[in-house]
Amino acid sequence: MVWAVSRAPYASNPEASRGRLYPEPEHEMRSPYQRDRDRILHSTAFRRLKHKTQVFVYHEGDHYRTRLTHSLEVAQIARTIARTLGLDEDLAEALALAHDLGHTPFGHAGEEALNTEMAPYGGFSHNDQTLRILTRLEHGYAEFDGLNLTWEALEGTVKHNGPLVGPGIERPVPPSVAEYDRRHPLALDSFPGPEAQIAALADDIAYNNHDIDDGLRAGLFAVEDLADVPLVGPVFAEVAGHYPGLDQSRLIHESIRRLIDRMVRDLVDQTRSRLADSGVGSADEVRGLGQPIAAFSETMRNHDRALKRFLYQRMYRHYRVNRMSSKARRVVRELFQLFLAEPECLPGEWRALTGAGAAETARIVADYLAGMTDRFALDEHRRLFDTYASV
Repeated sequence: MVWAVSRAPYASNPEASRGRLYPEPEHEMRSPYQRDRDRILHSTAFRRLKHKTQVFVYHEGDHYRTRLTHSLEVAQIARTIARTLGLDEDLAEALALAHDLGHTPFGHAGEEALNTEMAPYGGFSHNDQTLRILTRLEHGYAEFDGLNLTWEALEGTVKHNGPLVGPGIERPVPPSVAEYDRRHPLALDSFPGPEAQIAALADDIAYNNHDIDDGLRAGLFAVEDLADVPLVGPVFAEVAGHYPGLDQSRLIHESIRRLIDRMVRDLVDQTRSRLADSGVGSADEVRGLGQPIAAFSETMRNHDRALKRFLYQRMYRHYRVNRMSSKARRVVRELFQLFLAEPECLPGEWRALTGAGAAETARIVADYLAGMTDRFALDEHRRLFDTYASV
C-alpha cells in the first residue's frame, strides 16, 4: 500500500485495524484512518458546525469561534502532537474533527436543556449523539447508514475521556453507545488508544486558550484581569515586556500562541516520559494500562485548573453569557415540548420516523433539534411561536 508509513510501535496501525462494522475493500491511496477523516470532513454534520457556537450565539459577531473553527484548531494541535510522538496523525485528526459533531445549537446551554427534556427517555449527551451521527444519522452512502468508520475511530470518539464502565464509574452507558456496543463491541472498560487520548487533551488546550481570546475581544474581561492567573498572566506580561507599546490585538494573539505552545510542549514531554516508563509496545498495550498515557505535568494540570476557574467565573457566568444561555435553553425547551406534543409539526422526513411510542418519538425530536444550527433553531422557534411569522 502506498500509504504505509513509519510509526512508533505504540501507535495505532491502520494495517492492523479491527475493521469496520460493514467490511469494505481497502483503498490503494488512502489508509483506513485517512478515509475516516475524509468521511467526517464531507459529512453534513461537519458542515453544520459552521453555525454552531460554543459560548456566543452566531449573531454576536463574525470572529468568535464556532464549533467548526474550534474543531479545525483542535485538529491542528492534535496533528502536531501525534507527529512529534510518532502516532498515527490521520487517526488523531479524524478524532479531533469528529469530537463535536453531536453538539446541539447554543453550546452547553442547549445540551443542558435537551438533556433535561430527554431525562425520562434516557437523557441526552453530545458524545452519545456524535456516535448516532457517525453510525446511523448520516445518510450519504449507498450500502450503509452512518459513515462506517473504523473500530479505532469509533472507540476513540466514544471513550476519549476514559472508560465508560468499570470500578468507580456509576453513570450508565449512554443509550446509543450501549446499543452500538452490542453489535460492534468497543471495549468500554478500557482507556482508548493513544491518538484519542492526545486528541482529548488537544481539545482542552484549544478551547481554554481560544476562550481567553474570545472573552478578551468580547470585553467580558480585560488583559489586566489575567495578571494573577498562573501561566497566563506571566506570559502576557512577558510579551508586553518584550514588545513595549504593542497594540492589544497583537498582544492577545502573540500571548495565546505562546500559551498553546507551552501547553503542547508540556503534554509532549510528559506523555513521552510516561510512554518510556510504561514500556508499552502497541496501542492495545496502551489501552490495557488502566490509566492514561497522555497527560500534562502536575504543574500544568494546576495551571489548567486555575484557568478553568477563571473562565468559569469571569466568562461563562458573565451576565451577557447568562442572558444568551437563558434564551438558548428556552428556545430548545419550547421546541422540544412542541414537537413531542405535536410531531405533525416536524418536517415530513422526520415526521415519518415518529409514531412508535413516546420514547422513540422523543429521540427523533432530539435528533432533529441536535442537528440544528443556532440560526436555524432561532428561525424555527420564530416560525412556530411568533403569530405573525411565516411558516
